[in-house]
Amino acid sequence: MVTLRVDDMKRIIIWIAALIVGALLGLLQFDALNTVMNFIATVYTRLFQLLSVPTIVLAVITTLASFGGQRNTGRIFWRTLTYTLLTTLMAAIVGAVLYMIITPGNLPMGTIEQAAVAASDTQSLSYYDHILSVIPNNIIRPFLEGNVLSLLLIAFAVGLGLSRLPESESKQVVVKGLTGLQELLFLLIRGLIWTLPLGIVAFSAQLSAQVTSGIVMESLGKYVAIILGGNAIQFFIVLPLFLLIRGINPLKTFSRMMPAVLMALFTKSSAATLPVTMDTIEQRGRVKPRISRFVLPICTTINMNGCAAFILVTSLFVMQNGGTILSFGTIALWVLISVISAVGNAGVPMGCYFLTLSLMSGIGAPIELMGIILPIYTIIDMIETAENVWSDSCVCTMVNKDFEQ
Repeated sequence: MVTLRVDDMKRIIIWIAALIVGALLGLLQFDALNTVMNFIATVYTRLFQLLSVPTIVLAVITTLASFGGQRNTGRIFWRTLTYTLLTTLMAAIVGAVLYMIITPGNLPMGTIEQAAVAASDTQSLSYYDHILSVIPNNIIRPFLEGNVLSLLLIAFAVGLGLSRLPESESKQVVVKGLTGLQELLFLLIRGLIWTLPLGIVAFSAQLSAQVTSGIVMESLGKYVAIILGGNAIQFFIVLPLFLLIRGINPLKTFSRMMPAVLMALFTKSSAATLPVTMDTIEQRGRVKPRISRFVLPICTTINMNGCAAFILVTSLFVMQNGGTILSFGTIALWVLISVISAVGNAGVPMGCYFLTLSLMSGIGAPIELMGIILPIYTIIDMIETAENVWSDSCVCTMVNKDFEQ
């Protein structure tokens, strides 16, 4: 039987207390206080994003360099990809079923017109440009822009290259240097986690202030219900079923991964949460580092359960309001599109929003409707990111189970 350590209990109690304090501060609706909380929340998000980029690159490189030439590498990757596609597909299917059951109505035209201004400022690159931007043409730019997919390509190339090099003193120096940098990063991450209660207060106050400002519009009630309901079903039913099928206790797994899930909830970035996810699953989840440091960076980039559901439901909602008839064939097609799009999405805040906006722009749908969704996306993004990290943890745990010896 697994029991929480005293330090773990203290940390959870402190985090919950910080959550409550932050919510109460947000309810006060003091502009000066809200400004301070927003500043602190932004600082924490930026710090974790700062650490996430080198964490992703170093994790993939060092792992591939250590066993990239072994036969298990391909097997681990394909098992990770299989679990990722299955869980992401299920998330999209759940969203589609809920959409057909709840069937949200169209929004008033006046509301749509008011949203045009909000959406006009958030137009992004076309989806073609989004895919093309993944291929790096400059080794520095992906690091500056935090382009996770490009960084993953570079890391794979370097890691596999190192694994193929013949053993020599020069190779050992490079590998040991990269490993040392990785250990230093984990030390910095643990220090940042120690100060996290302050960040939780700020994140909680920020969310509470937004909710009490009335950002959730009544006309979007059914749309929000589908999004949140789909996330809840995926989080509490579908993913635990995957674990049960593999003979893994979902309650124990979830209790162990709680710090990473909570971090994802507040940072709204699975990439920024990656350092915490990796540390938590190794220290508390007892997953082998050679598995976690290979699987999690991949999952952070391509395993987007919450994003798939958001892309599907939001696309259907926008197309419906634009006059598109949503037949079963249309919904089935967009289930496939949403899964592929989610796999290609970066684990950064609002990544799903901009990707969906690009998709809608590409098919000529009324993208001004995205402006209506924008005010409530902060809450949706938090929940989706927590689901994504929980899914990452499940996939990593299942792969670890598959390769236990």
